[in-house]
Amino acid sequence: MAENAIRAYLVAAGDYHDIDYARLELLKLLSENELIRTTVASDYSDLEAINNSDFLISYTCNLVPTEEQQIALRDYVASGKKWFALHGTNSILEFLPNGKVDSPDSAPILMQTLGSQFVAHPPIQMFTVKVSDNSHPLVQGVGEFETDDELYLCKIHGDIKQLLHTHFTGKADGFVAEDWPDDEPRPVYYINTVGTGEVLYLNLGHCRGHYDMQPMLSFYPTIEKGSWDKPQYYELLRRGLAYCAGLSR
Repeated sequence: MAENAIRAYLVAAGDYHDIDYARLELLKLLSENELIRTTVASDYSDLEAINNSDFLISYTCNLVPTEEQQIALRDYVASGKKWFALHGTNSILEFLPNGKVDSPDSAPILMQTLGSQFVAHPPIQMFTVKVSDNSHPLVQGVGEFETDDELYLCKIHGDIKQLLHTHFTGKADGFVAEDWPDDEPRPVYYINTVGTGEVLYLNLGHCRGHYDMQPMLSFYPTIEKGSWDKPQYYELLRRGLAYCAGLSR
């Protein structure tokens, strides 16, 4: 007897990142299991299609759903579904006249669902990703690793279960929330339980090409791949997709 297809819904869109690259890499990973059939979108507007999907994946930056969509996304997860949220899904960026970047609290339902809101990051540099719970199958055996990515400094909502973390103290130049003196674990990968469902959030995965800062810059001189160059990142993505699809090893 043929097995039923697993319906994935991928939202890949937003600002200042090579969305095309991330979208393609995620579709390659999703295609590794023939049971998974993926719908691709550039926003959250088709709520009927999202509700009919078995799990949701998002790779976005500065893409903020409407209040109606935020409520629907919260209810989608709370009904028992899983949402694999990547990198800048929790970002709201406001560029101020003084040149600083603010992260306004203008989508509280979304951020409470996701379990965190991006606030700032220091300049891209190497940092160590550490395992918070090596007993969890999503990260078991991965081990700590070095990556040159955006180290997310976030406001945490609720009681998240950390899977990976890092540490940072210092300044996040260019952001309104510039000073980060407290040496507490900075979540990199975590689970946020919402109702009977879960948001699985992995905030690694920055990528940027030459033309992804337009219209602010016509040409960005450096191609940035961040954790997409690390085998550990692909292992985390594969495990996360399998987990959300109900195909965990």
